[in-house]
Amino acid sequence: MPVSLVIRFPVDDRELSALHAEAFGADPSIVRPWSERLERHALTWVGAFDDGRLAGFVQVCWDGGSHAFLLDTAVSPGLQRQGVGARLVAAAVAEARAAGCEWLHVDGCVFGSGGWPGLASMAHRRIW
Repeated sequence: MPVSLVIRFPVDDRELSALHAEAFGADPSIVRPWSERLERHALTWVGAFDDGRLAGFVQVCWDGGSHAFLLDTAVSPGLQRQGVGARLVAAAVAEARAAGCEWLHVDGCVFGSGGWPGLASMAHRRIW
């Protein structure tokens, strides 16, 4: 079954915290208040689901105007390098553009450890 993307899915704090811990090697016992923070600060968020399990995530915060910020992009290690992250980012860009945002700023570019070098050119990208 292919990985499916879901916009503004109902967030389970434990599930999303576990994904971030898995993707970034963090402490899996720490549960962050994702749902509350997303509802308060995010324009949108996108989840990648593999057989019903959250396997990828990205959020888009914004200034309420023309600037959006891509944050917290994470993909489960077992699905990395299969285009899931690229699909998440593309969906996030489309959502920001549909909301009227003109600029998308990218947070968290990681280089030297196999990150996404293509995102470097998106650090401050006009999206329409």
